[in-house]
Amino acid sequence: MTDVTNRSQVQDLISRGAIFYCSHSGGKDSQAQYALLHALVPADQLVVVHADLGDIEWDGVQEHIRATVFQEVNVVRAVWKDGTPKDLLSQVERRYQARPDVPCWPSSSTRFCTSDLKRDPIHKFIRQDLKARGSLLGVNATGLRAEESPARAKRPTLELNKRLSKAGREVYEWLPIHHLTTQEVFEIIARAGQEPFHAYLEGNERLSCVFCIFGCQGDLRNGARQRPELLQKYVDLETRTGYTFFHKQSILDKIGDIS
Repeated sequence: MTDVTNRSQVQDLISRGAIFYCSHSGGKDSQAQYALLHALVPADQLVVVHADLGDIEWDGVQEHIRATVFQEVNVVRAVWKDGTPKDLLSQVERRYQARPDVPCWPSSSTRFCTSDLKRDPIHKFIRQDLKARGSLLGVNATGLRAEESPARAKRPTLELNKRLSKAGREVYEWLPIHHLTTQEVFEIIARAGQEPFHAYLEGNERLSCVFCIFGCQGDLRNGARQRPELLQKYVDLETRTGYTFFHKQSILDKIGDIS
């Protein structure tokens, strides 16, 4: 089964003129999601948006997205109040300076990196873009899948986003590929005549930040080989703060030998 979820409800939203925002990280799930949306949603109602993660993002991700979509890629970036770019390492640094007695790295229960660097900039873009279009109806499509974790398996596949549904707006969160397996995701990419981002061809299981708290050892080792200078920044920040990237384990211990 490779059809999108909630097709009948989505068809109704399409007929009502909803603008569909395809959140695209450059990963396999985003790529498969876009291929399905491109076949379903009229081109003038489909918008691609990518949250730029700065230095911790894989090199070439944005070029890969542009090479595999037919729409303009809208790149958004989180910033601090003074207008300077916000990224994970600056977040960790500031959290440590504000509360040196509290662990400053993200964790499975404190995923400020996801909310601050991805969700919030994309939601801001959706609000601004709907206003510019004179539209009040939108859908934020995200490539989360049930197979990834028990928590994601419980996620509703179509629901009203109450945070965005204000000032007359009606915005929905939609998980088009929630039901798909990893194999089906790669099959969709292949049927589109494309290849996934090169990190998958080198063995990565997932693609997010170069170093992610949810990355398996193989993903982390690939990142270390590709970006040794970035790895050193993580090591230096662990040393400076006294807290480790992983719970009670340094990033170097987690990666192990990469020779």
